[in-house]
Amino acid sequence: MKLSGTTKITGLFGYPVEHTMSPAMHNAAFEALGIDYCYVAFPVHPDHLENAIRSIRALTLSGVNVTIPHKEKVIPFLDEVDEEASFIGAVNTIVNTQDSLIGYNTDGRGFIQSLSESGISTEGKVVFIIGAGGASRAISYYLSQKATELILFDIDKGKTEKLIQDLKKIRDNISSVENIVTADRYDIIINATPLGLKNEDPLPFHTSLLNPNHTVCDLIYKKTQFLEDASQKGCTTLNGLGMLLWQGVFAFELWTGKKPPVDVMRKALFSMIK
Repeated sequence: MKLSGTTKITGLFGYPVEHTMSPAMHNAAFEALGIDYCYVAFPVHPDHLENAIRSIRALTLSGVNVTIPHKEKVIPFLDEVDEEASFIGAVNTIVNTQDSLIGYNTDGRGFIQSLSESGISTEGKVVFIIGAGGASRAISYYLSQKATELILFDIDKGKTEKLIQDLKKIRDNISSVENIVTADRYDIIINATPLGLKNEDPLPFHTSLLNPNHTVCDLIYKKTQFLEDASQKGCTTLNGLGMLLWQGVFAFELWTGKKPPVDVMRKALFSMIK
């Protein structure tokens, strides 16, 4: 990739960002299309977030992705937030349009596309989501419109109830459980918590409750112990790598107005997996 005085800059704001696979994915796509863009990871300390958002204008960046811990906190610093991101309460993509910063969230669409690509349908299914944080809100926005029933669990009951209240503005097929004691009602089980990122993390779900009829998803990019145990139970499993790919595809389109070469992005992403 050759950089020049006309190269348009995109990137990632997060803290930390050293582990990110997004630069490889996006830069491969820019190069494949022969467009003069590049993607850079910026470690933005939480104390410097407002200044970092201002720098998008000052440095005429085309836009950035936003990741942990900034997805919710960037919103007050933006000029506009689209309806989906506003409902979710989190932004993962910012576009600099004529010096106006507009926030979007492509995580939910990315997850739904990864399900579809894997041949997993939520139509007529009962979906159980573990976690009621930002990731859960992003996918619930879509799943509540597809599934027969959406059931939530989080140790933070207040967070769960808030998400249910918000989702009921769209559909009324939402409920929660106080404890995980059975999986008989569920068709699809999704871990939307960070549990599994570290090897010493406890499992987010009692895998003894699983059977081969279950589809088990984890939004974490790697194959976690949760997914490994589910596989051994005969479940269909899916990790978060497809979601990462497709949220990036949709962000790429927002920045460039072009359809990216998805297979190129996928190959670059998978080459980063150890």
